[in-house]
Amino acid sequence: MIQLLAYRVNTLLPLHNQNNKIMAKAPSKPTIKAETKSTAKAPVKKEALPKAKIATYDILNASADVLSALKKLNIDQQLQADIEWCLGSYHADKNPIGLFDMVNRALPIFKTELARKTKGVTAKLITNLEQVLKTK
Repeated sequence: MIQLLAYRVNTLLPLHNQNNKIMAKAPSKPTIKAETKSTAKAPVKKEALPKAKIATYDILNASADVLSALKKLNIDQQLQADIEWCLGSYHADKNPIGLFDMVNRALPIFKTELARKTKGVTAKLITNLEQVLKTK
């Protein structure tokens, strides 16, 4: 006949099914091996990134540069407002056609300012804008 159930750790088990060792086994300590020359790894060299442009210069960056240059020079407030509106529109629908139109409108303004040698308008800015317009 099976003996009565015993109460052990919130569960009832028949006495003949209980283990003799109630305590949990202590975890063994990990052994630490001394690293030998054969197991030692040489440090991994990271590849250097190419010195070319890491981030691409796209219409969004070009529009932001045009807007900041126009604000810095304090010229053509209507174009500034149009670019701000087109940036908001682009963030909403991801359609860049308005940004291309605004950069195209700003390009002759920057060329005339470069001819006047206005501080803040560089040839690099103009070439970047022309390259972005070619991607249209």
